[in-house]
Amino acid sequence: MDGISLPRVVGAAFNARWVTLAALCLAVLVAQVDTAVVNLAVRPIGEYFSAGVNALQWAVDGYNLIYAVLLMTGGQLADLYGRRRIFIAGAAIFTAGSLVCAFAPSIAVLILGRALAGLGAALLIPASLAIIRVVWPDPVERGRALGIWAACNGVALAIGPTLGGLLINGFGWRSIFVVVVPLGLAAILLAILSIPESSDPKDRHFDAPAQFLGAVALGGLAFAAIEAHTMPVIAIIALIAAMLALGFFIKAEAKMGPTALVPLDIFATRAFRGAIVATAGMTFGMYGALFLLPLTWQSTGRLDAIGAGLALIPMAGVFVLVSPFSGALVEKFGVRTITAGGVAIIGAGLLLIGLSAHLASLVPAEIGLMLTGLGMGFATGPLMGAAVGAVGAARSGTASTLINVARMAGATLGVAVLGTAFAMAHGGAEGLRLSMVLGGLAQVTCAFAAWAMTRPAAAPANT
Repeated sequence: MDGISLPRVVGAAFNARWVTLAALCLAVLVAQVDTAVVNLAVRPIGEYFSAGVNALQWAVDGYNLIYAVLLMTGGQLADLYGRRRIFIAGAAIFTAGSLVCAFAPSIAVLILGRALAGLGAALLIPASLAIIRVVWPDPVERGRALGIWAACNGVALAIGPTLGGLLINGFGWRSIFVVVVPLGLAAILLAILSIPESSDPKDRHFDAPAQFLGAVALGGLAFAAIEAHTMPVIAIIALIAAMLALGFFIKAEAKMGPTALVPLDIFATRAFRGAIVATAGMTFGMYGALFLLPLTWQSTGRLDAIGAGLALIPMAGVFVLVSPFSGALVEKFGVRTITAGGVAIIGAGLLLIGLSAHLASLVPAEIGLMLTGLGMGFATGPLMGAAVGAVGAARSGTASTLINVARMAGATLGVAVLGTAFAMAHGGAEGLRLSMVLGGLAQVTCAFAAWAMTRPAAAPANT
């Protein structure tokens, strides 16, 4: 090969893929560290701006909502115009949004900055999953890469609360947004150096009407959940608008067929449907817990910011330890067992947290958090792999978009619904018990639904 040995070529390609994986993992760290840190800073932000629970929900869900609403846009843009290009743009926008939050003069500007960061995440996360589908075509190797990618969620959950608590106590809450900027810049640099460009624009185009209807449906549903307690009439109107938009969206997409923004035939795959349901259930309770536990611990005086961050480490630690082995566990036990079982374990953890909310000891809550981390470690990577592996490479962006829509829709609704339940029970231990029991029951229900949906089809009878 013109003086270049085959082993050297293979070695160079292998090294490039590791640099690519490093860039993608940094992107996950950027998005998840931000989320973990903001949940810890909810109380000091509320005190600084004299903001109530409703405004603080928007500080969290301003990110989650825009992320969920625009994920479909991000995934289609990645497929049409280049996954590397959209990934880099998303990382840049996310970094800019973090800077807006760092210098926000009011809670409204902070929410705006969070929304901008959500836009960046909506571009970079689906692009990163699509890149994994393209760069690692072999399912076994892709499963291992996804296990490492998913483990970064746990690393972020471990780094975020601990680092956030130290920064909040030492430098104030604004410093937590500055800390993600170097990670964002590093992800951009590594992406420029290593990620190959790929796209699949053939016979496809940007579907603006579907984008609008999908955004109204997701946004209306989340808005209704967040404002149900304070503005019930407006919440009902938002819910009706969301349902109407969803109906028109499905009708429009059915007419478009395989060229649609969301080709409806993708849901004919049982594994894909199960992954969607399990993912939504997983994040519904998990994100609700990450929002409410630090808020409860700090507002009742049980822990300060550093203590609350340290108390979340067991969940993150178990997540980090388990995630890299999720691919091997799937090979041994099957994706159905690992994903549905993982979500059920998270549900058991949340139920334990809720039922022990009135106890003086934090030990039961810590065990519940460890169960939550265990379930997340089992399920996160395999769920992403099941979604993107259920379709061809040309639809990898669409599949990664939809699984992330399910993830962030679950997260947004979890913070909104469980936050509302917490507020209706007047917060404290009673509010935490009600919200965590609801979250745990929702997750167990989704685990059973995912198990049923992914049941292998019966073999045709011999005639």
